[in-house]
Amino acid sequence: MGTRPGDVDPGVLLFLERQLGMDAAALDEMLNRKSGLLGVSGVSNDMRDLLRHGEEGNGRARLAVEMFCYRVRKYIGAYLAALGRTDAILFTGGIGENSAPVRAQSCSGLEGLGIALDADANVKAIGREARISREESRTAVWVVPTNEELLIARDTVRCILGLQLE
Repeated sequence: MGTRPGDVDPGVLLFLERQLGMDAAALDEMLNRKSGLLGVSGVSNDMRDLLRHGEEGNGRARLAVEMFCYRVRKYIGAYLAALGRTDAILFTGGIGENSAPVRAQSCSGLEGLGIALDADANVKAIGREARISREESRTAVWVVPTNEELLIARDTVRCILGLQLE
């Protein structure tokens, strides 16, 4: 996440309160505004900035990207284990649609699970719908652009008008 930590052991909050004297407001600030990609990198919560800083030699920015991709890989593996199989993996949203390096690093090492990326297709699929897995991949991998703002606006109108969400 950009500024939030994702999974956190709740015991860490008590540790921070006891050891550093952090109160609820300080913990809230840290957890919601100073963690995640920003907290690890120390420079930004924007993946584009982190990739650039990482290429320029910023180790913390590189670590933030590596941790992000590790978490994506971990969740893909966990969902594959829970589901038993999957037909497709979709990359969407800002990072998923626009960051070929993150998609490649996130899928790296998943070949044993039937996920094989096509490096050329991955690089060409910036902001457009495209299959980025190789033909022999057991699991198809796609980039699927989304218009999150439009979906939020439509759902808001439906809620205001009392219509059923589809």
